[in-house]
Amino acid sequence: MKTEKKFLGQPYGLKTLFMTEMWERFSYYGMKAILLYYMWHLISTGDLNITRATAASIMAIYASMVYLSGVVGGFIADRILGQRRTVFWGGVLIMFGHIALALPFGSTAMFISMILIVLGTGLLKPNVSSMVGSLYEDSDSSRDSGFSIFVFGINLGSFISPLLVGWTQNSVGFHAGFSLAAIGMFFGLLQYHFGGKHLHEDSNYAPDPLQEEEVKPLVIKIILGIVFFVLIVVLMNLMGWNSLQNYVNLLTIVAIILPISYFVLMTTSAKVTKEERSRVFSYIPLFLAAVLFWAIEEQGSIVLATFAAERVDTSWFPAAWFQSLNPLFIMLYTPFFAWLWVKWQKNQPSSPMKFAIGLMFAGSSFLLMALPGTLFGTSGRVSPLWLVGSWALVIIGEMLISPVGLSVTTKLAPKAFMSQMMSMWFLASSAGSALNAQLVTLYSPDNEVAYFMWFGLASVVLGILLVFLVPRIKRLMAGVK
Repeated sequence: MKTEKKFLGQPYGLKTLFMTEMWERFSYYGMKAILLYYMWHLISTGDLNITRATAASIMAIYASMVYLSGVVGGFIADRILGQRRTVFWGGVLIMFGHIALALPFGSTAMFISMILIVLGTGLLKPNVSSMVGSLYEDSDSSRDSGFSIFVFGINLGSFISPLLVGWTQNSVGFHAGFSLAAIGMFFGLLQYHFGGKHLHEDSNYAPDPLQEEEVKPLVIKIILGIVFFVLIVVLMNLMGWNSLQNYVNLLTIVAIILPISYFVLMTTSAKVTKEERSRVFSYIPLFLAAVLFWAIEEQGSIVLATFAAERVDTSWFPAAWFQSLNPLFIMLYTPFFAWLWVKWQKNQPSSPMKFAIGLMFAGSSFLLMALPGTLFGTSGRVSPLWLVGSWALVIIGEMLISPVGLSVTTKLAPKAFMSQMMSMWFLASSAGSALNAQLVTLYSPDNEVAYFMWFGLASVVLGILLVFLVPRIKRLMAGVK
């Protein structure tokens, strides 16, 4: 009898998905580590006629749209292409997005790149994770360890890329740095193509394909949606609201309205039982806490990146290297937290309590960043250890909120809205980044201390408020732990 080939004791298909996602994250986080600085460069050359505050806002809404597009990617995989083809074409779009940035065509190529990467990541990101799950039976005890290995691959790619891309950009130039990101995605596509034979056969097909009678109504809805969006853009132009910041504001509204509409739909649907409705209501404060957390965490590539370039002594290393701290701390903390939850078992804090503590750690990371300006003023350069400490704190918050949030989302989801409830978790990241698009414009070296102080305090205070709401939330969760 032939023995099935294994990868670290797991199904061999995990190697294909591990390498694909590692290279995709390498390309994305490598690009993201230098994109803000590239916009500053384009502003200085006159190619991009915006302020640095607007550049920060564009970075935030870009991240928001990346998360938002996952909703579309899930639909295309489930109803049209199947997961395997959806992931492949997502990777192709991402690669061409990075190629556009690697070419010396300035701001035009940059915005084309953003569109391609938003669409490509939406196709690839949610479906790769689903394909990992399809490698295992529901009762397979190695499932959790398989996902742990997969997540390690994500963070490995995210850790290495800012180091290599940042050094290349610093030594050779921006376009050379973006070229590395494109090459990384190319390697990911090669791995995915040649390793596809080890993936589950069902991933070739859409599990719930569109029926013939569904095509026409779907096309009509898409056309109406496009027409509605175009009319809004035309109206904005007629009213003189045609600056980049105004378009960012429009996308911010979309990213915030979408999760609100989902909550209204689920809490009013006849398909949802009384007990399930109670659980959805219990999820709302957790969702809002997640939005605030991601609003702070996602500022690492914007506000903290600005601080790194303008306020830290980086004479002996590129400022982009700080972007490796996020995945580094995730890799360092994961074994400890995995051990901690097993050790505590039934005595560990409830999910709402973990969210509350996570919010307080996120706020503390900003309060720490208020200290260098308070102690030494905001005109000179300070030690890089302030940024190291800030990331060390916020990633503790991430360890308490991110994996717990994924788990509690599946537990609180109504049966009729299981997939859409999972989309809600990603929409929390999207809404947080959309909120950032407004918040980050307030940051400047002149108000550095106040910025970090007030947002840090707000997060800590809301975390404390959530502690007092925990008993009420637990009652609404109707038996879910």
